[in-house]
This record gives sequence, C-alpha cells and structure tokens, in this order.
Amino acid sequence: MLLGTDRLLASSRLKGLRVGVLANHASINGNFQHIVDRLAASPDWMLAAIFGPQHGFRSDLQDNMIETPHSEDRRRNVPIFSLYSETREPTQEMLSLIDVLVIDIQDVGARIYTFIYTVANCLRAAARAGIPVIVCDRPNPIGGVAIEGPTLEPGYESFVGLYRMPMRHGMTVGELARLFNEHHRLGAELKVVTMEGWSRDMYWDDTGLFWVIPSPNMPTLDTAIVYPGTVLFEGTMLSEGRGTTRPFELLGAPWIDADGFAARMNAAGLDGVHFRPAIFEPTFQKHARTTCGGCQIHVTSRQDFAPVKVGVSLLREFHGMAPKQFKWRDPPYEYEHDKMPIDILAGSPTLRGQIGQQVPLADIVASWRPGETEFAELRKPYLLY
Repeated sequence: MLLGTDRLLASSRLKGLRVGVLANHASINGNFQHIVDRLAASPDWMLAAIFGPQHGFRSDLQDNMIETPHSEDRRRNVPIFSLYSETREPTQEMLSLIDVLVIDIQDVGARIYTFIYTVANCLRAAARAGIPVIVCDRPNPIGGVAIEGPTLEPGYESFVGLYRMPMRHGMTVGELARLFNEHHRLGAELKVVTMEGWSRDMYWDDTGLFWVIPSPNMPTLDTAIVYPGTVLFEGTMLSEGRGTTRPFELLGAPWIDADGFAARMNAAGLDGVHFRPAIFEPTFQKHARTTCGGCQIHVTSRQDFAPVKVGVSLLREFHGMAPKQFKWRDPPYEYEHDKMPIDILAGSPTLRGQIGQQVPLADIVASWRPGETEFAELRKPYLLY
C-alpha cells in the first residue's frame, strides 16, 4: 500500500517551497524511509523546520507531563520545535520560517491520544498565519469501522480531548483533520493526501507495514487494540502496566489477588477476550518496584472485542473487589489542574459516578449509544475510504 507521504513526495506539490513537517520517529513508509530524510534529500524544496508532538520528535521521553525542549537537527541545520513544551501550538514566529506545513503523524485510534490535538493546534495556528497544511494520511491501526465509548461533554475539553467524540472514533488522522478543520471551523487551507490500498476493515497487520512505536508506551499493535479502554486506568491509582513490557495489557495493584480477580473477570463472559492472572512489578511510575496482582488481557477475537467495554468492566471489578483501596488519581494531569483525570479521560464525571455506584455494565454501555450514534452521523462527510 502507499501512504500519503509516498504520494505527496512523488508529486511536485512542494516544489520551490520552504517546508515544515510535524513528525516523529514513526513517520516512516513501508521501506523504512523517514519523511524528514526524504524531505531533506530533495533539491526541489527546502526543509526549513521540524515540529515534534508529545514525547518529542525522537519519541524518547517516557511519561505524561514531561515536556520536550526545543532543539536543533544538527545534521541538517534545521530547528526542531517542540509542541509539547511551553507552547502546544506553533507560534507565528515558527511559522514565518515556512511556506507549507506537512503533517505525517501516526495516530492509534483513541480520542485521548494527544497527537491528534497537536494536529488541530497546527491547523488553527496555520489558519492565522495563512500557511497551507498538507496532511499525509496513515492507517488507523485498529480499523476504521467501530465507534465505541463515552462521548466528551462540554466543559471537559483538555489536551486529551478537545472535541466531542466517543473514545474510539474509527477515523484516520487525515479524516480527523478534515472534521476538526471544517466542523469545528479552524479555517486552515487543508489538503489531505490519501493512502492507496487501505480499507476501513483493516488492522495494522493487514497493511503490510512495519510497526514502529508511535509513543514509548505503545510498543505493539496488541497495545493499541486494548488502549481505548485501559487508558482509563491512567485516571486511577491502579497500575496500567507502565514500567512493564506490556503497558495497558497488564493491569493491577499490590492489594489484588491475581487468581481471584482473573477468575471473576472471565466469569463475566465478555466477548473476544481472556483474562490471564498475572503478577508483575513495574520498574517506574505507579507502584514502581512493588509486586502487583491483576491480569493480562489477551484478545482472542478482534471482531468481538470491545475495548472500552472491557476497560470499564475491569474498573468495575477492581473497585468492587477492593473498594477501600481503590482510588481515583488526583490532578494535575495533562495540563488540567482542577478536574479529575478520570473525568477528562472519560469525557465527563458520569463514568466515575457509575463505577462508584457499581452500575451494571450493560447500563453503562447503553448510556454511550446516543453519543456513538450522533458521532457516526457527524463523521460521514469527512470519511475518505
């Protein structure tokens, strides 16, 4: 298949222009060619600036809320501007160096992944500066069909959710850019260069492309598949497996009996998944160097697996099994200093209340359906495949 970058760089669209690029180390094509290398190698245009998202252009900083400083690509003598620093939006001074901004960034299919809001911020800033934007489209690694989860409500916007949509959106980064720019009236001069050979039912391993971790705690496609649900654990004091080799798949806490917990989860009869009892010790972040009990999620059928439903079921069980030890994480979280992290992750306080009251899982899932249906209609005009 051909990525948007392959099609863009085979054209003359950038000829004679000073080019800025938003990318990180996962911005490669099927031949392991990085977009920055390809832009720098051509005499037909000039690579003038590099912009990096959260975790940095080189994706070397592990955790949330760890800012990346501005730097320089010394090999090419080009500035690297961090958009996860004192500014999360390109300044007019930065944009004055370029004639066009190219975006080639890998999303993972969940509302809370900050890369898509860096794209939105770039569109907003480019509109003010009169700089055109070209988004080189990439696959949604967990497919472009399913929509699932609670919808972000007004008043709970943050850098892990700027716009009203469910947790699993089922769109590519190019489609999201179109939705943000048009529906939310960002006003940029936007062109999306589509892929060839991608269809909505594809997962990443159907594409023939190689997986390069888009961020430090997204090591495999397996991680991305469970992430729309288990990322909610960032809003708790339970370990979401950061500091292990299987983040977002290993979940637990020091006070949990792994065998008993996994047995209760498997007894729930959730489709497309098995919960294996697991004992693990995170090397950093929550419960670092402390033995935790819990489970590892094993997806047995992608078609039947509902990641957000499973993530919420896990939260209910952890809360129900040890309500006195269960704690929600306190702010700050992703530049939000007042609202509870779980509320900005879920998109409102509703889920936190449902977990605390042990509302039946079926009722929680049913409460998402109006938002899912609304978004399914909203996204239709912006779909490209």
